[in-house]
Amino acid sequence: MSAVPLALIGMGKMGHALAALAPERGFRVVAEFDHERPDYAPVTRDTLRDAQVAIEFTMPEAAPANVRACAAAGCPIVVGTTGWYDQLPAVAAEIERAGGALLTAPNFSVGVAVFDRVVGEAARLFAKLDRFDAHLIETHHAAKKDAPSGTAGALARTASAALGRPIPVTSIRTGHVPGTHEVVFDAPFEQVRLVHEARDRRVFAEGALLAARWLVGRRGVFTMADVLSDDTAGVS
Repeated sequence: MSAVPLALIGMGKMGHALAALAPERGFRVVAEFDHERPDYAPVTRDTLRDAQVAIEFTMPEAAPANVRACAAAGCPIVVGTTGWYDQLPAVAAEIERAGGALLTAPNFSVGVAVFDRVVGEAARLFAKLDRFDAHLIETHHAAKKDAPSGTAGALARTASAALGRPIPVTSIRTGHVPGTHEVVFDAPFEQVRLVHEARDRRVFAEGALLAARWLVGRRGVFTMADVLSDDTAGVS
């Protein structure tokens, strides 16, 4: 099987993790977009001409324009940037009209996808017990811009929908933590804690590359749930 030509939009920590892992996962990086490089060129049809799919990890203010540029170039795009989801409905509608392909996820860890389902099921059970309150604590490295994280927001929505009430979210930004999410169900005399801890950014890179391979040849707007529900996606 020939390597999939891949464009990386954003060369921060995740961009470098993706560049390192891509060859192992059957990709060939043909374009890197890094605005800090002196030879930086914007995302256009011409600069994407050799790419079959793109993965984007940049900043919230840049993501919508990058998605639109990929759509105009006919290049499917996987977006890991969070903090711009207020614009997602409008951007997604544009992608649908243009016949493009967009996959977004606040977190590309397969473990987090399973964790979200565990949290939802636990919340449905605890919803029957009035003495339990719930809250969520998320911790990330000091450089992470958005708080709460996109993953925390998704987990909170899952829990809140099952509980029938909103739950508070506490955000901590410190050190070099890749990402820890803890959902707590608390009663006067007992407490249940559900925790997902990412030990290395490789888990996010693995998931993003899995999503990118899955997205090639598709049209529409998708999430990581679509990838994980596809038995042919190669999740392992």
